[in-house]
Amino acid sequence: MKKFLDLLSEEMGKAFEAAGYDGALGRITASNRPDLCEYQCNGAMAGAKRYHKPPIAIAGEVAEKLTDSEVFSEAAAAAPGFLNLKLSEEYLLKVVREMAAAPKFGLEKPEKKKKIIVDYGGANVAKPLHVGHLRSAVIGESIKRIKRYVGHEVIGDAHLGDWGLQMGLVIEGIRERQPDLVYFDEGFEGEYPQEAPFTISELEEIYPASSARSKEDPEYKARAMDATRRLQEGVRGYRALWQQMMNVSVSDLKKNYSSLNVEFDLWKGESDVQYLIPEMVEYMKKEGYAHISEGALVVDVKEETDTKEVPPCMILKSDGASLYNTTDLATILERMRLYHPDQIIYLADKRQDLYFDQVFRCARKTKLVEPETDLKWIGFGTVNGKNGKPFKTRDGGVMRLETLIQETKDEMYRKIKEGREMPEEEARGVADLVAVSALLYGDLSNQASKDYIFDPDKFTSFEGDTGPYILYTIVRIKSILAKYKEQGGELSGLSLQKAFNESEKALMMTLVQFNTVMESAAEEAAPHKVCAYIYELANAFNHFYHETKILGEPDAARREGLIALLLLTRDVLETCIDVLGFSAPEKM
Repeated sequence: MKKFLDLLSEEMGKAFEAAGYDGALGRITASNRPDLCEYQCNGAMAGAKRYHKPPIAIAGEVAEKLTDSEVFSEAAAAAPGFLNLKLSEEYLLKVVREMAAAPKFGLEKPEKKKKIIVDYGGANVAKPLHVGHLRSAVIGESIKRIKRYVGHEVIGDAHLGDWGLQMGLVIEGIRERQPDLVYFDEGFEGEYPQEAPFTISELEEIYPASSARSKEDPEYKARAMDATRRLQEGVRGYRALWQQMMNVSVSDLKKNYSSLNVEFDLWKGESDVQYLIPEMVEYMKKEGYAHISEGALVVDVKEETDTKEVPPCMILKSDGASLYNTTDLATILERMRLYHPDQIIYLADKRQDLYFDQVFRCARKTKLVEPETDLKWIGFGTVNGKNGKPFKTRDGGVMRLETLIQETKDEMYRKIKEGREMPEEEARGVADLVAVSALLYGDLSNQASKDYIFDPDKFTSFEGDTGPYILYTIVRIKSILAKYKEQGGELSGLSLQKAFNESEKALMMTLVQFNTVMESAAEEAAPHKVCAYIYELANAFNHFYHETKILGEPDAARREGLIALLLLTRDVLETCIDVLGFSAPEKM
């Protein structure tokens, strides 16, 4: 099913051709003066110079050709050459009925099904998730879901930070606390314990303490670096202890991500590609891509068109150690070999633009990717407090993501219990669902690259452009449908009817924008477009609801048509919130 504006533009294009002009001039847009018309076409303005005619004359001739149009009930030329258009209710009904009957509301399959890897999350092992991890997780999850919905094969990868000095610091921190652990006995040949000698809380305390000490104690840092070396060389006890750290951390990460409905297909980390680094380095040297500069191995990535300095991409430090660049390039190499993706999308802080520019240029120059492989980086802004600075706890620390989620759930529970009678367990369940909608919608409704203010009062409000408002609208629809069933009505086999009033027509006109929005959001990896759409759709429904008798409509056929419209609206809204990563309760 074609996008709605394309259908309208086809009709307008035919009218231009019938009047003797190029049909390409018939592009339709939504009206910027809804008080005058519903849609408009400015093609006559564009064609005036080409055809040496006043635009108003061209517009008038085209309007005449639309007199008997089944698409437009009104088409009027307006100075200096606009075409003001009003949609036919019969044609709108036809399109809405087709949409309701079609899989995915008539969304067309992509011309080419792509294999896409989305690299998001970016959590570090043995460290707690904090508020700064929110954006990568929820934006990446939504992009994954949107692209899947439109028909692509999408793989989500957590890409853990599980290698390097941070691991050595944790190992040394554990040794300081428990020096007699069997993992540090180099003569031990038996099976290591299945149970980890630490909890996630202890792990999360060990790292910052060990890191802080290493900055003040050179000898301690040297021991941590030695522990890192031993781990990377494969010393058996160190690898076993590292695996325990991985098991405990990943289990906790899965729990925290799951509370935001974030799910990864792959839990790969930097450690997974260490085996590829020697081969990759040797290849870069052999092919002449890499050279020594000030003792380090680098690849020059500057281009003639650069207007600012782009430093070389460092592959190995002067001491032979690898870097994040090295690991990310090896990860690209592994992904190309294992999955052959058409596109790899990275989610990271927007301040890392130079880093990703270097890595992507290096991957292309060294031919780690095919020429047609699309490497895309989406840089996101920061989550700020009401003071405009990065969001902090009351005592000035970085808030744990787990704490942020729980505080939002508690606030939502308070509001739900305050406004209605509901059993405790049910209230908690509803509060959890609505709180997640508040967090996700509050983030995703902003364009990814922009910073935004985290305002708990605003985000948890049931009014305005918020997740709870969207859910409240869906629950209102569900409540009407439930009452209709209680009155003996059936929800199957209903037929949509022609709009009887302007608010009903406006709701239908918003519904038919679904395909355009979803395709655009997928193409541009832009969840905020879905948010903007469902806010518009929720407003259109609520305006319609307040102006229309639904269950009280005396005419049975008309009432069934209204119920059919509610079903379609509910289904479109629930589809949209699903690709954003949250769901609606049955009642609130």
